[in-house]
Amino acid sequence: MTLRPLLICVFALPVVACSGAKEELGLTRRMPDEFAVVQRAPLEMPPDYYLRPPVPGAPRPQEQAATDQAAQAVLGRPVAKGSIPKSRAENALLQKTNAGAADPNIRNVIDAETAEIATESKPTIKRILDIGDKNAKHPAPVVDAPAEAQRIKTNKEAGKAVNDGTTAPVER
Repeated sequence: MTLRPLLICVFALPVVACSGAKEELGLTRRMPDEFAVVQRAPLEMPPDYYLRPPVPGAPRPQEQAATDQAAQAVLGRPVAKGSIPKSRAENALLQKTNAGAADPNIRNVIDAETAEIATESKPTIKRILDIGDKNAKHPAPVVDAPAEAQRIKTNKEAGKAVNDGTTAPVER
């Protein structure tokens, strides 16, 4: 029984040591061929130098509208400019789902709901200390460092607790 693993190692050693076996098993790395690099053609000036300058805000002529791109992706064929006529099945689906009665202010509703969720999901410590809210009722005061250091030094000399007394805020 102890002879079997020894025989496997003896017969496997020459196979693993052979470089051809390593390549066949995918144990070696293949380096890229540096001589197989493709050269690109040099950039050339366009033959027509009298191009019109772009107009700010004008749509680009090479871009399609988002609806046309979506229709092309779904239908798999180029779409002509303009709208695509709806089929009877599509019209029936839109009527069944009441798509014509969509709320035009849905974005405002979603934004309000998201803001409400954001305040509810605020960590408890931040809600207790009003940390991280720009519209907090009581923003944390900025401490006057030299006055605070003097107060602590005076407290230590008098034998009082370090937190005894009021912190000196910076006047804004």
